[in-house]
Amino acid sequence: MTDPQTDPADPNADPADAPSADQFPDPAKRLFGRRKGRPLRKRKSGLLDTLLPTLQIAPPEEGSRIEPAGLFARPVEDVWLEVGFGSGHHLAWQAQHNPTVGLIGAEPFLNGVAALMALIEDAGVADTVRVLPDDARPLLDALPDASIGRAFVLFADPWPKKRHWERRFIGPANLARLSRVLKDGAELRLASDDMGLVRWMLEHTVKHPDFEWTARGPADWRERPADWPPTRYEEKAIAAGRKPVFLRFLRKARAGQAAAG
Repeated sequence: MTDPQTDPADPNADPADAPSADQFPDPAKRLFGRRKGRPLRKRKSGLLDTLLPTLQIAPPEEGSRIEPAGLFARPVEDVWLEVGFGSGHHLAWQAQHNPTVGLIGAEPFLNGVAALMALIEDAGVADTVRVLPDDARPLLDALPDASIGRAFVLFADPWPKKRHWERRFIGPANLARLSRVLKDGAELRLASDDMGLVRWMLEHTVKHPDFEWTARGPADWRERPADWPPTRYEEKAIAAGRKPVFLRFLRKARAGQAAAG
């Protein structure tokens, strides 16, 4: 019933099995590529000087703590986190459609940060969006336990060469970070059009004791849910003939506690 060419759950679909979850330590090296691309247009460049300073989270120092709900200009009922938001279309959409939720985005690529600034200004959602234009790991380390209601890692760099696999964001160290900051019952959403990365993320996340994969059939990873908007990268991938995969996991209840509804 499964298609070995597109089914991420089929262990025979990729002849190169992913390494085990304990093979790689937390790498000190950065997990992203370049910081800046082509020159920005005047508006976006200006927004980096005017809007970004009002939304920017200062890079956390080691051992520091950030109270996420206190970052926003008005009270929020929950806080969600997107790691590597690209050009920001998904994050801005979520902010528009979830006005009682605070959105935190981490993205080291400045062109993407500038693109998000334009989307935020156009949508008028600056009160409920905050941005770290840098590596997400120090931010995750600074967040309190069980403080995030949903997390997104969408179309991350697949680092396809084997010698670079340790740079993939989803792995033992960062799953431990995500597990710590996610609330009981919180959702972790992952997506990619790279089948090697899809199987890698599945292999590591399914093995993690704190996460439960929600899929019950192929449609659950082949079809994007209605509250999960397409990204510009995803549209390009589809146009190029690649099939994105959408993975949803729940953070299991901590010992002695009931998961949130």
